[in-house]
Amino acid sequence: MKNPDGSKNKRRFYGHGIPRVKLEDLAGKLIVVEGADGSGRSTQIARLVDWLETSGHATVQVGLKRSSLVSSELEKAQHGNILSRTTLSLFYATDFADQLDNIILPALKAGFIVLADRYIYTLMARDMVRGMDETWLKNLYGIALEPDAVFYLSVEPQELVQRNLSKNATLDYWESGMDLGLSRDMFDSFVKYQTAMQGAFRKLQKTYGFTIVDANRPVGSITKELRKKIRVLLAEK
Repeated sequence: MKNPDGSKNKRRFYGHGIPRVKLEDLAGKLIVVEGADGSGRSTQIARLVDWLETSGHATVQVGLKRSSLVSSELEKAQHGNILSRTTLSLFYATDFADQLDNIILPALKAGFIVLADRYIYTLMARDMVRGMDETWLKNLYGIALEPDAVFYLSVEPQELVQRNLSKNATLDYWESGMDLGLSRDMFDSFVKYQTAMQGAFRKLQKTYGFTIVDANRPVGSITKELRKKIRVLLAEK
């Protein structure tokens, strides 16, 4: 985002943020790659890490369900498929907050490039599709730091089905939205749920202004586009 005079805004939180954090001390860069399972997120992040570290940049990676505080408990709870939408939302928010406070902010202060395999946008989109109030969600994630760049890898739902079946030979319960009762057939539910998720991301894009990347293309073409945009980011003073 830019100021009216064309200069880039200083680093900021989306809302109330975290007390006692000096934003001017966060010298590193926060780069987020969003997208559904099968969109190629992990592949692109691995390529970016290799490229950045080869170029002399220190990196740190974060993602969903990686908090040492609640990740294992969240995983266990999801396997039971018994979480209410509010409990699920707060579980993920806790996971995010712990990583933000203990990994992301310290790494940025040390000058690292932090690569996030999904961020608050996936969490908000999931909750929006499940009927959660958007204003409540914005307040919940007001602790989030605004990233330096966000790339949403967009893939057609039918293509996502094929990629997930090819990789895992099955579809995930939650990524198929089976808790929503969209369809008794997991294949049909997956397509409907991922279509709704894309709609939620398009709505969030209007608010947060992230970059939508066509990820239906070959892996190399996507990598080339991401590197080009990140080079510009790293060149900024």
